[in-house]
Amino acid sequence: MYVVHSTFSVGDHQAEEVISIYKNRSRLVDKTEGFQHFLLLQNDKKPGELTVQLAFQTKDAYLSWVRSEEFKKIHELEKNYPDKELSAVIPTVRQFKVVAT
Repeated sequence: MYVVHSTFSVGDHQAEEVISIYKNRSRLVDKTEGFQHFLLLQNDKKPGELTVQLAFQTKDAYLSWVRSEEFKKIHELEKNYPDKELSAVIPTVRQFKVVAT
């Protein structure tokens, strides 16, 4: 399994707005071959710190997603989000190979 975390911070007052966006996400990634799950994680002590966790069967499945037109479409939408503060957020991305369960 291959897991990717994209962590970003927004103002605590914006956290619920971002959570709502993700609750209503397009789910395009869900249709990607090798996709396993999506989670949105909220830091228990810092409500404005959020992490998107995606899990794929393999690194190649993840790379196929990143190179897809659907991926590009989703990220273009994010750039055009009306709230310029949110559209300017740049996540820290970390990639993990699962080595034990």
